[in-house]
Amino acid sequence: MEQCLHFVTLGVADLPRAKRFYVDGLGWTPTLDLEEVCFLQVAPGVLLALWGAEDLAGDVGAGSDDHEHGTGRVAFAHNVGSPEEVDDAVERVEAAGGTVLKAGQTTFFGYHAYVADPDGFRWEIAHNPGWTIDDDGTVHIGSAV
Repeated sequence: MEQCLHFVTLGVADLPRAKRFYVDGLGWTPTLDLEEVCFLQVAPGVLLALWGAEDLAGDVGAGSDDHEHGTGRVAFAHNVGSPEEVDDAVERVEAAGGTVLKAGQTTFFGYHAYVADPDGFRWEIAHNPGWTIDDDGTVHIGSAV
């Protein structure tokens, strides 16, 4: 799978308010709109995910102090083709000076890990077998749960 950014997740204080801004205000159409998260295709190959800030912090396993300083309110995501590729990517990131925030683990949607770059920005590296990504980067959300 091509190396590129697939998701930007914003940890928002009020999900309905955020959805009104992005859907009604900017006119973006949800690709998947659930009670707890909303995905919007904002460019070929790039989804914007709106998710509660505390839910994002809890998923990463970070404390609220990080959330208060800003880096806890955003996470970028890169999808790969298998759980093994998640683990391989985590090893490469760590060898390149990144920090493992959450080791690879099975989750309700597949398998994922969280890492941070040297400045503390979070990256989720994930494998979701229900989602496909075209050669141009367009993300197709199949079974998300």
